[in-house]
Parts: sequence; structure tokens; C-alpha cells
Amino acid sequence: MDLESIPGVGEKTARALAELDDPERALRTGDVATIASAPGIPQGRAARIARGAIRREHDDPGGFLATDRAREIYRDLLGLFADRTVTDYAAQRLETFYPSPRRSRIEEVREFAREALERNPDDEILEALRGVEPLESPGDVRVRERCLATTDAERYSEAREAIPELSVEVVEDAQGLAELARGYSTVIAIDESFAGVTVEGDVRVRADALEEPAEIVPERPLAFFARNRDPIAAAVAVHRTAGMETDCDLDALEDALSRLEADGTVAGDDELDRLAIAVDDLDAAVGTAESVANDHLREAIREEDVTIEGSDLLSLVERGAGIDSLLSRELADEYAAAVEAAREHLIEALSLDQGEAEVARRIFGDEPTFPVEREDEPLSRLREELTAAKERRAGRLKRDLAADLADQRGAVRQLVRDALELDVELAVARFADDFGCTMPAFGWDRDDESDTAPPHAGFEIEGGRSPLLDEPRSAIDPVDYDVSGVTLLSGVNSGGKTSTLDLVASVVVLAHMGLPVPADRVRLRRFDALHYHAKTQGTLDAGAFESTVREFATLAERGAGSLVLVDELESITEPGASAKIIAGILEALDENGATAVFVSHLAGEIRETAGFDVAVDGIEAVGLVDGDLEVNRSPVKDHLARSTPELIVEKLATEAGEGVAANGGTVPGDGPPQFYDRLLEKFE
Repeated sequence: MDLESIPGVGEKTARALAELDDPERALRTGDVATIASAPGIPQGRAARIARGAIRREHDDPGGFLATDRAREIYRDLLGLFADRTVTDYAAQRLETFYPSPRRSRIEEVREFAREALERNPDDEILEALRGVEPLESPGDVRVRERCLATTDAERYSEAREAIPELSVEVVEDAQGLAELARGYSTVIAIDESFAGVTVEGDVRVRADALEEPAEIVPERPLAFFARNRDPIAAAVAVHRTAGMETDCDLDALEDALSRLEADGTVAGDDELDRLAIAVDDLDAAVGTAESVANDHLREAIREEDVTIEGSDLLSLVERGAGIDSLLSRELADEYAAAVEAAREHLIEALSLDQGEAEVARRIFGDEPTFPVEREDEPLSRLREELTAAKERRAGRLKRDLAADLADQRGAVRQLVRDALELDVELAVARFADDFGCTMPAFGWDRDDESDTAPPHAGFEIEGGRSPLLDEPRSAIDPVDYDVSGVTLLSGVNSGGKTSTLDLVASVVVLAHMGLPVPADRVRLRRFDALHYHAKTQGTLDAGAFESTVREFATLAERGAGSLVLVDELESITEPGASAKIIAGILEALDENGATAVFVSHLAGEIRETAGFDVAVDGIEAVGLVDGDLEVNRSPVKDHLARSTPELIVEKLATEAGEGVAANGGTVPGDGPPQFYDRLLEKFE
């Protein structure tokens, strides 16, 4: 795939995307998380890049949402889906769904949506999803006590690229290895020529080191799993709760994660814990052991009656002997007991094994002294042995754990991706459940699988409820409406004309996104674009009026296959002129095969002016109840709806007539019935 051919992707972005393991898969599937892991690409931009890649794949020219109001409808609908997501990823992933005129793209998403509708948005699953987030690749892993060594400059470059976590050193011979071993705990020679070389220190020859990086740097997979331990654990919980299939051995994965600390070290090993504590507590334990010995010896001296004859004292003084000699001669047993107590305390405090205990015993010598003092050389040796044993143990545990986890890294990435994608599916399922949605049928769903529809085929909606109304679903009256070709929609003020247009627009946008629509049944043609012109606020000035007419001129010329929704275009200028202009627009749209619904209070005038038999539908108000309109929300076909003023005059005429019948004459303040009858005649 030529990355720069994707809309919105330049040379710099293409280079960043090329660093991904499989950029084509990520772009093809709309994997926003993976795209966003490329250097310098935030999630919002990742969604736009994915959308561009999808458009390119389906040869989608874009521009389906041809007007500001159409784009508002789309954004509002997308917001309703996003409100039903748990993760930030899912909300961004929804941005890759857009209305398209291409059948291949619509069908692709329809397949996804059908599977999504089978999902059960269980509360337990939603709760588990709260901990899932895209995985991070830690780039800050550095291991300083280990290095790679080579004699070859080309091999040096390969090593730096393959294992950036370690320093790579160039040496000339075995002597160079020996010098490195004095500065590093472990040196790994990656040249075959070093095989059989014996060098003091921990020097290993691994010619395959670059092919087995997890064995050389177990910190790499461990850092990845440690950084992402919580979202991985959450993804495991999601899979278990939802009963999702995975290539991961979830039990083994959970066991491995339980042995991993947040800093990438291995947890849960008693021997490593013992060695770590011994190294950390060594100085404190030795100090305490000294106190034990000295306290023991001090008490013995305090209780011991020592008698020294003059000649003996003189002999000690002449030889320059001091208290040590006196201890050796008079308190040898007590000193030995004190030292033994110190040794036993040290061994027990640090839980030393037999070999370590032998070294520890030499820290307190047999030669009597007071106060009892440690020997530095055996103390340093014990420290070195404990530290080396700890590092060997930690290294082996890291390698073992890394081996358990490294092979699962790819499967774990898929595990988390599937959990995040489940959130997207559940958002669709929740939207469909909340708004009573169904999958729409397109014109190509005919028996002959034709991808064309008759020139004037439009849409058929049964039991539609606009999701954009700020009302609970139960409070919204269902709407049935079908349109083929060009239609005028009449109706009373506040009768639901604009809501009907919003419903139609919502159904068409969602259908062309490949998603379920809020209705009991929907059938429609595949439209090339949606032009939705909202109601204009006030009469336009000459410049704005001219711009609006130009826009409709272009639409009339190129709008074949479009759906055109217009709300009270007559407000752009004087009513008489508006009727003529709208009639002309409708004639042009009819000629080029567009589907259109124009809401207008001038439907009668427009119908009379138009040069073809334009259809007029009406949202009928059946009366006034306590001053409020009682409306049949489903437009009545071929019916010019009565206006609100007509209904009010009819109500007044009826009440006046009833008053005359009841009182035998005109009721003061109500007016004569003949006046209202005359007004009603004007509406005929």
C-alpha cells in the first residue's frame, strides 16, 4: 500500500506509519489504537487517517454529507453512539464510521453491525471494559549491568538495532572481553570466533543472540507486560465474562501476570525474596550480631571474678599485652559463646543456607577482642556471593517468565484489540436497543441483486422514531413515511415537519453508514449524497439569496441520485417569489431523478405554480385539545394539511354555533357564527 496515497497522509506521516508492524492491517481495519502508536500521531488524527484509508480502499469520493445540517445530523448521531461506549478507544474508533455512497463499504459495515446486534451489553461486561485501554510499547528499557560484544563493525550496527536495550561494545580479542567483564556483570559475545574462549567473569558466547532477543534481554517482554498488566488483566476478564474466543491461554497468562511486579521484576519466588532481603539487610544484621556478641561478653565479664596474681600481671604488662590477652586467658569460653551467638543471629536473621553460613561465620573471628568487631574481607565476600546469587536467580526467573510471556505477545495484542472492538460492537447494540432499531433494506436487496433502483425510488419508513428528539422513546409517536421522487410536505406549526425531516435524515445517514436505523422497517435506495437545508432564520439579503439560488442551481444540475431535504425555503424572500422559485427548483430536481422533500407552508401555491404534478403530503392536525394541537405525526399521502389558523377559526365557529343552539341567540363576547363561517370559506 502506498501510504502517501491515503488522503491526509504526507511524507512525514507515511514514515511514521511505516514504523508499525503491520500498517496495512491497521489502516484496513480502522485500528485507531495501533495507528495512534505511530510516532507523533494522536488518536484523533489516527481516526481521520483510518477513515481516509477506508475511503481509498472503497474508491469513495467523499462528500456524502453535502450541507452543514447534514453534517450536524451525522455528528449528533455519532455522539449518541459515543455516549454508549466505555473506552476512549471505542469513541475514537466510531469516528471511522461514516455515510458512504459505495455499496462495498456499506456492506462491510453492515456485516459488522449484524454481528454487533447479536451482542448482549451485560453490565458485568461493561464494568470489565472500564479497565481496558490500548497497549503501550515501553521505549525506555535500559539494562546497564549487561552488554553485547563483537569484533565486527557491521555486526555492531545490527546489534544496536536488534537489541537497543543493551550497550554494544567493540573489542579486538579475548583480552578486550576480560576488560569488559570487569565493568559489567555479564558480557555476551555475539561472534562465533569467541567460542571456547575462557575469560574470568560472567562472559557468555551467543552467536544467535540477535535472533533470540527475549533470552538476552528478558526485560523487553517483561517491561511490555508490566506496563500493560492492568489493561491485559481487564481484557482477560472481558473475554471470560463475554465468553469470547481467543488464542491466548488465559489461565497461563493470568498466572504469568501474577508473577510480574509493576516494575518488571519477578514476584512470588521465596528464594529470590530471601536473597533480596539478605542483601538489603546484611549491614544491619551484622551490626545487630556485633551487639549480640558484645552484650553477651560484657555480661560475662561483669559476672566473672577474675583473679590475677602480681607476677602474672607483671608478665602481661612486660609483654605489652592488653585486654585481648586477658580475654584469651581468662574468658576464652565466654568469648567463644559470645561469637557463636553473633554468628547464629546473623545466619538466622538472614536465613542463610549452608554455604552462605560458612562465609558468614568468618565475619566474626576466633581471636578474642573486645569489643567484638566484624572482619571486612569475609563480609565483602558474603555480600558479593549474596548479590551474585540474587542476580543469577532473578535472571533465571526473568528468562523463564519472559519465555512464558514472549510467545503470547502477539496473541495478547489481539486479545486487547478484541476487547476494545467489543466495546464498539456493544455501543451499536446499545444504540439499537435504546432506539428500537432494525437493519434497513437497500434497493440492491431485490431478488435480482441489482445495484440500481428506479429513477424515482426513494425511501420507506415504518414506525420511525427520531433519535434526535429530547424525549424518551416511549413518549415519541412512531412515524410512517415514504417518498418517491419530489414531494412537498405541508402541515401545521409545531406539527412535527422538521422532526420528520430529521428522522429521514437520520435514517438515511445511518443506513449509508451501514448501521441499524431507528424504525420498525426501512427500505431505501442508495443515495449519492444528502443535501439537508435547515430553516433559514429571517429573509436573506440580496447576496445571500443569490448564493442560495446558485447552490440549488448546482444541485439541480448534478444532484441526480441525491436526497434533498429542505425546511421552509420560502423564508429566504417574499412569499410570492418563494413559491415560484421553489416550484422551479422542484421541476429541475424531478427532471434529474433526485429524491426530495420540501417542507413548506406554501405547498398549495407551489403546486399550482409547478410545471408538473408535484406530490403534496400533509402532517394533519386532527384538532385542538385544551389549546394544544392533536396531530397525526405520520404524513398523509396526497393531502394538503390544514394550517393552525384554520383549525383555530374552525374551533371558534364550532363553539359559536354550539352557543347559539344552547341559548337561542348570540352569546355576548363570542361573536356571530356567520363571521367565523366566512373566515373558514377563505381557507377552501
